[in-house]
Amino acid sequence: MKNKEIIFIVEESLDGGYEAKAVGHSIFTEGETVPELKENIIEAVRCHFDEKDMPSLIHLRFQKEEVITL
Repeated sequence: MKNKEIIFIVEESLDGGYEAKAVGHSIFTEGETVPELKENIIEAVRCHFDEKDMPSLIHLRFQKEEVITL
């Protein structure tokens, strides 16, 4: 089934750069920049799935936390 999709939640790392976790799968990766993160996500997905189960789309959902003091 080639129409599978996978979603990653992306957050800024406390150490700098970005961390990405797949929703519903045990895939985690990180990168210093967004382009590096995207490359690492593709590599991690290719390592995790067999060719027949490989998702055809990868969604990235960026989360950013901000604190406002009153």
